[in-house]
Amino acid sequence: MQKKLDKIAKDTNFFLKSFIKKQKKSDLIIAMKYGLFSGGKKIRSKILVDVGSFFKIDYKSLIMIGSAVECIHAYSLIHDDLPCMDNDKLRRGKPSTHIKFGESTAVLAGNSLLTLAFEILSYSGLKLDKKIKINLIDKISKYSGHLGIAGGQYLDLDYEKKKISMKKIIEMEVKKTGKLFSFCCTAPLIIKKKNKAEIKKFENIGENIGLLFQVADDIIDYQGNSYIAGKKTGKDAKKGKATLISLLGYKNTIKYAKNLILKINKQIKKYGYKSKNLSETLDYILYRSK
Repeated sequence: MQKKLDKIAKDTNFFLKSFIKKQKKSDLIIAMKYGLFSGGKKIRSKILVDVGSFFKIDYKSLIMIGSAVECIHAYSLIHDDLPCMDNDKLRRGKPSTHIKFGESTAVLAGNSLLTLAFEILSYSGLKLDKKIKINLIDKISKYSGHLGIAGGQYLDLDYEKKKISMKKIIEMEVKKTGKLFSFCCTAPLIIKKKNKAEIKKFENIGENIGLLFQVADDIIDYQGNSYIAGKKTGKDAKKGKATLISLLGYKNTIKYAKNLILKINKQIKKYGYKSKNLSETLDYILYRSK
C-alpha cells in the first residue's frame, strides 16, 4: 500500500514541478511551492487512481487531474492554518505557510494554488475533450466554494463551542472534506460520460470516503502524537470543535468509521478484483497515524 502511495505522490509531484517550471516566474512561486510540496500522502490522488482503474482511465490523465486536486487541497490547508481560521503554526512537521512567509503572502499563495488547479484542468497536455474539461472544472469549482470546502470551513468555525446535532456535524464534514473526495470519485465517470445516476452513486461514495478521512483526522487529534502527526494534537477539544468524537465518544466514533468502510466496500463490490486497491486505501485512511 505504501509503495503505491509513494509512486502516486512521486508522479504527482513530478508533474506539478514540471508544470510550475514552465510558468513565468513570480515572487509568489516560492510560497506556493512551500505549501504544495511540504509533504502529504496524496490520498486524494490515490482515490482518483483507484476509481479510475474501475473504468480503465489513462494513468497519466489521472495524475494530471490529481495534481489539480492536490493544488486545491494545499490551498485549503494554507488558509485553514491562518490565525483567522484554525491558527495552526505547524503543518506536516514544518512551520505553516503564514508563519514562514507572513499572513498576506499565505493568503495570496493559497489563492494562486486554487487558480493553478483550473490551469491544469484546462491544460492542452491533458488529452480530454473540451466539454469533459469544462464539466470537470465546473464540478471542482462547486466543490471548492461555498457548497464545499469553503462552506464547510465556515460551518466548522461557526459551530465552535456550540451544541451541534450529529446530522449537522456530518453535513459540515462532508462539505469541508467529503466534496473534494467526491470529485476524485466522480471525475473518472465524467470522463467516461456516465449517466447522472451512476455519477450520483460515486458522489455519495466520495462523500463517505471524505467523512471517513475527517473522522480519522479527528481521531488523530484526539489521541495522536504531535511529533508523528506533524501538527499539534488535542486542539479540537480545547477549541470546542464540533466533531463526532465530541458527540459520540471515542469507541462509538471508531465503530461509526468501521461501518462507513463496510458501507463503501458494499457499494464497490460489483467491481470485483478492481475494488481491492480502493478497499486497501480505506483501511489505510482509518488506521494511519498522521
